[in-house]
Amino acid sequence: MTTRPSFSLLCTALLSAGLTACSTPGQLNGQSAPEQPASALSTEQRAEQIAQNSMIIDTHIDVPYRLHKDWEDVTKATERGEFDYPRARKGGLNVPFMSIYIPASYERTGGGYQLANQLIDSMEALVGRAPDKFAMADSTEQALAQFSSGKISLALGMENGTPIGGDLANLNHFYQRGIRYITLAHSESNHISDSSYDLRRRWQGLSPFGKELVVAMNNIGMMIDISHVSDDAFYQTVALSKAPVIASHSSLRSFVPGFERNMDDEMIKALARNGGVIQINFGSSFVTAMANQYSALRKAAAEKAGVPNDAAFAEIFRQQQPYPFATLDTVLDHIDHVVKLVGIDYVGIGSDYDGVGDSLPVGLKDVASYPNLIAGLLERGYSEADIEKILSGNLLRVWRQVEAYAAKH
Repeated sequence: MTTRPSFSLLCTALLSAGLTACSTPGQLNGQSAPEQPASALSTEQRAEQIAQNSMIIDTHIDVPYRLHKDWEDVTKATERGEFDYPRARKGGLNVPFMSIYIPASYERTGGGYQLANQLIDSMEALVGRAPDKFAMADSTEQALAQFSSGKISLALGMENGTPIGGDLANLNHFYQRGIRYITLAHSESNHISDSSYDLRRRWQGLSPFGKELVVAMNNIGMMIDISHVSDDAFYQTVALSKAPVIASHSSLRSFVPGFERNMDDEMIKALARNGGVIQINFGSSFVTAMANQYSALRKAAAEKAGVPNDAAFAEIFRQQQPYPFATLDTVLDHIDHVVKLVGIDYVGIGSDYDGVGDSLPVGLKDVASYPNLIAGLLERGYSEADIEKILSGNLLRVWRQVEAYAAKH
């Protein structure tokens, strides 16, 4: 068995795209160490090697809004957050989709269009400050071409379609600015779609404009993200879309019963029939029922004590009832479930780093942790070719299909 099947797969992809930037295995990601046979390596060493020589795409990292609220220079090691350049390089991350997150309140107050542009500006400014470290990527061709350069390619996804404002001209504007997926809604229903978190099902799925937007996103070449939307909106979207859709940062309802934000088995089967991919969210509340119920238990205890919304009580509660962090194995269980249910071609990574607070699993605390995930997959018997699909291949396939559909329309 070769230790780097993903190298040959990505070189083939580069060449098929008409590109010639395909380094030798020892040069990928700027590495120059000689290759060692797989038999001479421990599982952890193999995982490190795979992380550095395979493309890793994470479809949901909340750096833009994190920096908007509390700026740090992520070109250097930072004290806060889960992403910075040194940790990303250590983890082997190549293509983070930076989340252009628009809080649900902007649907009511206005200003979402302006905030989205400001957050995009901030990512372009990051590239401008450190062009030796970062580059923008708005196509599979760019992501593949930049793979062997040592730079981290920043792709953009918009979390919450509020900035579209019911005007397809804004869809074109944000496409031109580099947005390559839109999460149709967030924590409240908006003018596009009902939200899984919102009990008020205004549209019973997609709005009339939302249905128009799905078609327009297909035609322009933008991936449709069904994370956050209601079940009805999900099924309407996959019925309408002529290209595969993604769940950019969702996990499985079978492990967290009643949590509509996750996907159930029938939805995953429908997603696979559509050709789409579910990118597993790492947040503990997404992957274990105990963590998911923790906030409700704390709230109930606070109300019983007569101190709702009291920060001091919340801290005392956490000391007495420690947060039940998930583990790496829990996240691997979600990946296993998708693979057993529909096959290896429909699952990937959407960590939600910088977006889920202090709730990340033991072993997956930041972007330096991808080798831990890879080691866990190796220990569970996944081949390196299948691991490459989880790390990037499945998402690249969907992204290419979305590009190809738009090129014909």
